[in-house]
Amino acid sequence: MTRILSVDVHDVRFPTAAAGDGSDAINRGDYSATYVELRTDGPHVGAGFTFTNGRGNELTCAAVRALSHHVAGRTLSELTADPAGFVRSLTADVQLRWLGPEKGVIQMATGALVNAVWDLRAKSAGAPLWQLLAEMSTDELVACVDFHHISDALTPAEAAAILDKGLTGMADRLAEVARGGFPSYTTSVGWLGYPDDKVRALARQAYAEGWRAMKMKVGGDLADDVRRARIIREEIGPDPLLMMDANQVWDVDEAIAAMTRLAEFDPYWIEEPTHSDDVLGHARIRRAVDGLPGTRCRVATGEVAANRVIFKQLLQAEAIGVMQVDACRVAGVNEVLAELLMAAKFGVPVCPHAGGVGLCELVQHLAIFDYLRVGTALEGRMVEYVDHLHEHFEDPVRTRDGRYLLPDQPGYSSTMRPASIVEFSFPGGPAWQ
Repeated sequence: MTRILSVDVHDVRFPTAAAGDGSDAINRGDYSATYVELRTDGPHVGAGFTFTNGRGNELTCAAVRALSHHVAGRTLSELTADPAGFVRSLTADVQLRWLGPEKGVIQMATGALVNAVWDLRAKSAGAPLWQLLAEMSTDELVACVDFHHISDALTPAEAAAILDKGLTGMADRLAEVARGGFPSYTTSVGWLGYPDDKVRALARQAYAEGWRAMKMKVGGDLADDVRRARIIREEIGPDPLLMMDANQVWDVDEAIAAMTRLAEFDPYWIEEPTHSDDVLGHARIRRAVDGLPGTRCRVATGEVAANRVIFKQLLQAEAIGVMQVDACRVAGVNEVLAELLMAAKFGVPVCPHAGGVGLCELVQHLAIFDYLRVGTALEGRMVEYVDHLHEHFEDPVRTRDGRYLLPDQPGYSSTMRPASIVEFSFPGGPAWQ
């Protein structure tokens, strides 16, 4: 019986701002991780984290410590016997819930702890997380979901029906992914802080490496957005997918006007065109871009959606054509399961958000599980890929010809290399001296 003895929290930051990596219309900072290790009386350490951007790590580290008493001292079997109840013990902490509820720093800290428990569970089972989830019984998976506040959109019976249906043909879908990988797109070509010659060179390189779907950041000066979109299209041609991401910078009318101008480059989607909580604004933008001539454009969002309730509303309002779940923004794996199931019911494909520190490592498991057991159709599904910081993980993502390869190591691919923790811990690590 594995017991969690302690919760170790590390403030790990990488100096990415100087090179413009990760730069967009809103953000430019040092990619960081609130990294959590669950020390046990057994052979495994559970690893989890949430992604932040510099000083925000100070808040999420403190929040993890404030919640850690819900985990320390408990056994793994106790936590997994009532998985939804365990998550609720964190999100409903009576003295901390007021700071949310179920959003922001507290929600992200909850996600770090929940992700660490799932990593420990998968390591103990000797399976990668996607496999552990895919092979769980329908009843076990349904028990992981907190249906509170979403039962008007998804009932336990509906979730069970989706998961039961996913058992049919799962072996064939697994063989397909094992053989050819999982579709992906790269964001590495189009950070807003990159000069034009670097954008051109990276787009050319990505195309040569087999990427046929790429994303650029927009939301600065519109003339600059147009120029950079033209550069990328010149390099990749008319057929590959080109996604655009405004990172919430526009008002609703601004978004519609900007996408009308950018439509000539046939964007496959516009991501986060306005404030992340503006469900009705997203719905209005979607109605507008659906009618743009000569483009396949749809609205995508979700990387900073605070919880399953926001996703419920986006789906009910028909505000999005693509759902972008994030492994760390919400309360960990359990809440992502709710989001995947709702997306399946409403017929919206899931293309998880990644990049950052370790997000690619995590979301590959979620996307593969989604395809194997929930969504069951590969068309329209992709995982974001950003080519940096993978070297700091013991089980980094692997890609070939623009596709993720199937993870095969036990766990959630979330374990950071000890040397990287030492080097980049803030403020005492050598990288920050």
